Amino acid sequence: MTTVAGKAVEAVGSLTNNDHLVQSSDPEHPANLIPDLCRKFYNWGWVTGTGGGTSIRHGDHIFIAPSGVQKELIQSHNIFVIQWPTAKYPAEARNYIRKPLKLNPSACTPLFLTAFEHGAGCCIHTHSQWAVLVTLLVEREKGPEGCFEINNIEQIKGIPRGKGKGMLGFFDTLSIPIIENTAFEEDLTSGLEAAMNKDPDTYAVLVRRHGIYVWGDNVAKAKTQCESLDYLFQLAVEMHKLGIPWIK
Repeated sequence: MTTVAGKAVEAVGSLTNNDHLVQSSDPEHPANLIPDLCRKFYNWGWVTGTGGGTSIRHGDHIFIAPSGVQKELIQSHNIFVIQWPTAKYPAEARNYIRKPLKLNPSACTPLFLTAFEHGAGCCIHTHSQWAVLVTLLVEREKGPEGCFEINNIEQIKGIPRGKGKGMLGFFDTLSIPIIENTAFEEDLTSGLEAAMNKDPDTYAVLVRRHGIYVWGDNVAKAKTQCESLDYLFQLAVEMHKLGIPWIK
């Protein structure tokens, strides 16, 4: 692992909350990527008011953005690190090897860990208004058991069919499951697990009146899939306004 000052920093870091784990001159290091991604997501309106979160699995380490911090202001030294694999519950059993002082672990942590259990390399949680709106439209049109579906839109090609199955095509139907929101973020975990087990090929799960969780094999795939989905959700809302069906 690249560090700011080599072994000398690692030796000091081991005595100061393993700071060396988040010190790197490599822009592709998770501790640098997460703040950069969070700034982008904030500017896109995805993580307003400290909402949302991002986590990256890098070898046997999980890097997670903190809870309750303005996402556009996150710095590398704010990042939590968990040794992987780790227990998911109870929270006290999670193997944190770095905890920033005066910050709280992300409430999204058990949901991120669920994605990593399914082989993800990165998981993104946003509070996108477009994601929220499509969950409301689906509920009104299809009822609480409905899922978001759309086809014959070019951007669908940005979403995988499933692990090792290539990408969806123009004429394919993209289907994203929707789970109900809960009073506390951690309580969404069982719903996310159930949705992933029911549809093992999905790379995203919508949360009604809340947002979306999107994951990918690596950071680039998770980010581009999240971008593609948000584009499709916005398009779907506009199509609905014009009376254009999502399924042709």
